[in-house]
Amino acid sequence: MTQSSDFYNLGIAPNILEILHKLNFKIPTPIQEKSIPIALEGTDMIGIAQTGTGKTLAFGVPMIQAALSGKQGLVVLPTRELAFQVNEVFHKIGSLLGVRTAILIGGEPIGRQIQALRRNPQIIIGTPGRIIDHLEQKTVTLASVAVLILDEADRMLDMGFAPQLKKILQVLPRDRQTMLFSATMPQDIANIAQAHMKLPVRVEIAPPGTPAAKITQELFFVEKPDKFKLLEKILGEYRGSVLIFSRTKHGAKKITKSIRLIGHSVAEIHSNRSLNQRREALDGFRNGKYRILVATDIAARGIDVKGIELVLNYDLPQHPEDYVHRIGRTGRVDNAGHAISFATPEQKNDVRGIERLIRATLPLSTLSATLPARMPMPSAPKPPTPPGHRFHSGRRQTPPAPRRFNR
Repeated sequence: MTQSSDFYNLGIAPNILEILHKLNFKIPTPIQEKSIPIALEGTDMIGIAQTGTGKTLAFGVPMIQAALSGKQGLVVLPTRELAFQVNEVFHKIGSLLGVRTAILIGGEPIGRQIQALRRNPQIIIGTPGRIIDHLEQKTVTLASVAVLILDEADRMLDMGFAPQLKKILQVLPRDRQTMLFSATMPQDIANIAQAHMKLPVRVEIAPPGTPAAKITQELFFVEKPDKFKLLEKILGEYRGSVLIFSRTKHGAKKITKSIRLIGHSVAEIHSNRSLNQRREALDGFRNGKYRILVATDIAARGIDVKGIELVLNYDLPQHPEDYVHRIGRTGRVDNAGHAISFATPEQKNDVRGIERLIRATLPLSTLSATLPARMPMPSAPKPPTPPGHRFHSGRRQTPPAPRRFNR
């Protein structure tokens, strides 16, 4: 099946097509092209695709079209940031058609959410815990839900939301359409599909665990005390926006403080930050107030920022699957991007786990065992610029060759 040149042959209603055109959505991504016709037929579906491939629009368009025909929709997803991202897409399209949404997430006053629910939204978007809160307080009823989306389902299970998901699924009508979207397909997801879906069609754009095609990758083995010196060196080489991942919130706070001390504009996002602080950090990262954002895995799938030049794994993730989600924050929707990872010598098995998942060997860049206080630039002369190689706004336009930093 060749990729469609536009959205016009996918079964989308004319009024939605007109809005997509106005919003400059011209050519569907592969997950959109394959998912939208199936979803519009009312069929249950499992969509497997890496992050940054346009999954939100793939289920958003069918759900909005269903809402216009009187069907209520529910989107369940793992994080507040992802809820805001999905709601933004729905609002851009749905608000022009009179489709109302309500967003139910923790960290926001529940009274404001109750007011939104009283306006009878056609689509509810929420995280499992807060949806359960509303169910227990009887401020929401899900008895009329006709279309259910489970977005980033594997991440919800990783975060321990299985009991809440089970409660939500128990109160939903059995006669409904269910669409499950995920970047990976572990057995737990297959079990949910078997128990709660009706002969779902599986749409898989790339094998589970496959990073986006235009993301180049790079690995450094580095002793833990030398990580920040290497980070400082790398931050001096890049001029665009940089997203840095720490395994812990305490580590994220420490990294942020150190980066600020060397003169970079930086913000942090993790579970110790309030909702307003997290939104301010994301908005500041989007609009250029902060060039660097330091995050824990809470943000690995909730950040939809175009033009992130570099994702840097200061710490390797706890689970190999999270590596794919992290680096998917660059190279969004078929754009180029670069990812660098730091690993300590003791983490060779962790690196092998990532390589098994992505079915590739991470290109290794090396440095001397003991770094000086400030690492000098490589002493070797720069190679000649290859034909066609261009730099624009200080951003690297071709994949960097593995580097070696000498003493």
